[in-house]
Amino acid sequence: MQKIIILDFGSQTTQLIGRRVRELDTFCEILPYNKFPKDDPDVIGVILSGSPLSVYAPDAFHIDFSDIVGRYPVLGICYGAQLMAQAFGGRVEPEGTREYGRAQLTRVDAESPLFKSIDVGSQVWMSHGDTITLLPDGAKCIASTDSVRYAAYQLTTEEQGRDVFAVQFHPEVFHSECGTQLLRNFVVGICGSRQEWSAASFIDTTVAELQQQLGSDRVILGLSGGVDSSVCAVLLNRAIGDRLTCIFVDHGMLRKNEFQQVLDDYRCLGLNVIGVDASARFFADLAGVTEPEQKRKIIGRDFIETFNAEIQRLVASSPSGETEGGYHWLAQGTIYPDRIESLNITGKVIKSHHNVGGLPERMNLRLCEPLRWLFKDEVRRVGRQLGMPEHLISRHPFPGPGLAVRILGEITPERVRILQDADDIFIRGLRDSGLYDQVWQAGAILLAEVRSVGVMGDERTYEHPVALRAVTSTDAMTADWAHLPYDFLARVSNDIIRQVRGVNRVCYDISSKPPATIEWE
Repeated sequence: MQKIIILDFGSQTTQLIGRRVRELDTFCEILPYNKFPKDDPDVIGVILSGSPLSVYAPDAFHIDFSDIVGRYPVLGICYGAQLMAQAFGGRVEPEGTREYGRAQLTRVDAESPLFKSIDVGSQVWMSHGDTITLLPDGAKCIASTDSVRYAAYQLTTEEQGRDVFAVQFHPEVFHSECGTQLLRNFVVGICGSRQEWSAASFIDTTVAELQQQLGSDRVILGLSGGVDSSVCAVLLNRAIGDRLTCIFVDHGMLRKNEFQQVLDDYRCLGLNVIGVDASARFFADLAGVTEPEQKRKIIGRDFIETFNAEIQRLVASSPSGETEGGYHWLAQGTIYPDRIESLNITGKVIKSHHNVGGLPERMNLRLCEPLRWLFKDEVRRVGRQLGMPEHLISRHPFPGPGLAVRILGEITPERVRILQDADDIFIRGLRDSGLYDQVWQAGAILLAEVRSVGVMGDERTYEHPVALRAVTSTDAMTADWAHLPYDFLARVSNDIIRQVRGVNRVCYDISSKPPATIEWE
């Protein structure tokens, strides 16, 4: 299958580049900058990402361009553009002020294939502190803005159709109005993509691959109730039927009534599901713990051990050893962004994941990850293609540790009860008002270590505040707070304070990402 290779130099928007390429029905793979797959016959083009570094810094990332330039069409974005300019004899220097935000193209070379159907005046998004002040010999400027002379350039190589293209703005972000067209010009027009990547083709190919990979073996899958593991289960069920056994662990911090609702949904899909209520163990191990990362690690550890105990029970009841028909595989709903974040080239982990890596070694099972190449929006498209119910596909993302990372402070059953009740009122309100599908993610947060003075009837109260969080986004890399109607917020606030024992104040979080994150912990 044709593919575009995206070399990651540490940019926060590298995943956006990948998503935009996939939206062009073209497969792509994001790799660390120093892991280019030499001599892969499926590669049709290369994109170099941005980076938080400066190309002239001592710790800057560099590559051997002889592996790609002249062999494939290349597009450099921001740092990638500056890195190639410097490597081929140009000059990159710090700007007096950081160039950040909206800009308009004041000059466009209409003859360049990269700028086909892109007009002067198109808005682009800049984010750099350095700029190219001299182009390499043989390069020509193909776009400018008021403040950036070399906003884009083209370097002709000896190999026809394998030129170098570079832009100092970010075509992958939403605010670059011409970004999709520019990437289409590169991926389809210049690299020659046949645009064969689709949900239907993915399902057909993956089902065939799973049948060949798994043979007559049985597979165990851990379900979370989220769209990723749900689509993974339905896809595997299509490939191997009742040889798939799903395990759904309740750690006690799911949403209100979610454990039973999710089990009912899965059984309606024809899945073989085992429900395990392990909430007592999780609550005991979380007692007295307030540090967010420690909460995540405890939940991850307990999940693995609970899951492992259930697996051991299943394996003991099936044919042993290498006998065909036994449980030899562990499936996970890991998607592409999980893998990319876990392998971040900068070595900086934003938060830990308990669903990526480590499990097969502890369980003596081989790993099966059918969704490992998909972004979240692609997972949803595959789910719809599989005929899954919309309420499972459009369900908001929910953190693996559940409400544990939405309770600021120690986790107790009573605090979970308070948050479940408040969260349930908020989410049901969004659904009843037709606002749920306009929001990427929403939930309530309990400020468990804070007490707020209030008055109810003739009595003074001293209870907890709850914060409501709702954001709009396309990929969770960036997010804005959802501008929910005031009358809706007033109604939800009133219902929570009136109906939830232990809450006397409701706030609404109006922070964007960045600088905040979507979750509070």
